[in-house]
Amino acid sequence: MKPPGKAYLIDTNVILRYLLDDHSRFSPKAGAFMEAVSKKTKKAKIPAVVIVECIYVLEKFYKVPKKEIIDKLCRILNFKGIINSDKSAILRSLFMYQKSNVDIVDCILAAFSTSNQVVVSFDKDFEKLNAFTESL
Repeated sequence: MKPPGKAYLIDTNVILRYLLDDHSRFSPKAGAFMEAVSKKTKKAKIPAVVIVECIYVLEKFYKVPKKEIIDKLCRILNFKGIINSDKSAILRSLFMYQKSNVDIVDCILAAFSTSNQVVVSFDKDFEKLNAFTESL
């Protein structure tokens, strides 16, 4: 059996340079890397914390509309080479975020919640997200 091979953890700045195509040196490198991931020539993971940071920077600094951010991040998460075991929960959290006025971190917690893994919070937003919660 062939060994699994190398997997990359993609940092926020690579995703930003790829999406924004705004840097003469880094954007082409990010583009080539992401193209390889899209074709599964390279395998990669995008941690949820990187998704949070991408959203924050794109919204607050670059003023990119929420819908556009979600569309682009969902497209990237669906690249053939993205091998996150938690990909479906991250995608669910992005859809929750798009359809609500709830913070992305709360959407991620809600998406990861199950009957055996409940969110504990004082925040009432979890009710809007149908998260599994427990009161303190």
